[in-house]
Amino acid sequence: MIPMKKHNLFTYIIALGFIALGAFLILTNLDIISLEISNAFHFSYPFFIFGMGVFIILDTIRGNQDGLGFGSFLIVFGGLLIADRFDYVEFNFLEFWRLWPLLFIYIGISFFSPSKKKKKPKVYVSKDNDVDDEYIKKKHKKKRNVAIGDHRFDQPNWNVESMDLWNVIGDYHVDFTKAFIPDQETSISISGVIGDVKVIIPEHVDFQIHATIKTGDIRVLDEKSEGLNRDIHFKTPGYEEATKKLDLDVHFKIGDIKVDRV
Repeated sequence: MIPMKKHNLFTYIIALGFIALGAFLILTNLDIISLEISNAFHFSYPFFIFGMGVFIILDTIRGNQDGLGFGSFLIVFGGLLIADRFDYVEFNFLEFWRLWPLLFIYIGISFFSPSKKKKKPKVYVSKDNDVDDEYIKKKHKKKRNVAIGDHRFDQPNWNVESMDLWNVIGDYHVDFTKAFIPDQETSISISGVIGDVKVIIPEHVDFQIHATIKTGDIRVLDEKSEGLNRDIHFKTPGYEEATKKLDLDVHFKIGDIKVDRV
């Protein structure tokens, strides 16, 4: 039986922040609540937008993601809203479309920014004509990038293969007990910004996992880590000798990562 999904405090804070933002804007626009009631929120939410932009830019500088364009937009957008609150300019939330010229600025800056060098193909030489297994595994990984959405791998007898999955916001539910797992090492990478990951692995299948999360909880079998900047490496005792095994990499900014064995 699959346990019900639980959310940690940090996930609730982020989710409630977005819900509150949308609810206040709708209620204010429909004149259901007065400006006096919503004044505190009206004054403070631009700082949240500005802070998100700063966070994304800092993350880009550290090389964790490519978010220069979106982060810059949030900083400018939030900055104008803050300036409006202090009566320096007149600018409201629904005027975000007026910032479209930022696209040209971003394109211009991109010409001056150092381009990412293409990796030269690696050549592996062996007297026994052996090919590097790690190179083959990465080369043949299926890639699936989605901005927003949930992913479920729990269909009867679904085929397990090496995959590289990424999205901005969304949950993953991966049930290997219902899958056909090939008799080899299969590498699966799951990453994103906000989301929960639930993985169920059969008792007889060995696995190793490297899981990281900036804000949230990680639980792998009986090992648990919660809070900020969590990092777990776990490997079953029989992993090295096993022929059928799973190599998992899971990395998120905010959310929960849970791995169970049944």
